[in-house]
Amino acid sequence: MLTVERAEHGAWTVLRVRGELDLVSSPVVRRRVHEVVADGRHDLVLDLSGVLFCDSSGVGVLIAARRLLHSCRGGLRLILPARGAVEGSHVNRVLAALGVQRLFDVYPDLPAATDDRPAA
Repeated sequence: MLTVERAEHGAWTVLRVRGELDLVSSPVVRRRVHEVVADGRHDLVLDLSGVLFCDSSGVGVLIAARRLLHSCRGGLRLILPARGAVEGSHVNRVLAALGVQRLFDVYPDLPAATDDRPAA
């Protein structure tokens, strides 16, 4: 089961995603991203630290979200724990295996992701 919680942190909207991001659940995340943009918010943080599984459908949603936000002159940041962390490490491996990790600004936690400074 997938849950998505929304919060506002200054200029950033945060969607905290928990569960499995796959063919069945990825439309939920896609819809929530579109809701954020429809509300006029164009800077989004996707907290994926609670995602235990991600397939190519989930990666497709992340790429589509990046494209959408860039077209609105906004930004997308991902929260993924360090590679050694147990929780969320699956998403890191999937992004790296597909060669798309470099497309995303990745942060270790919420304070780092919502800081106004650019990604390291």
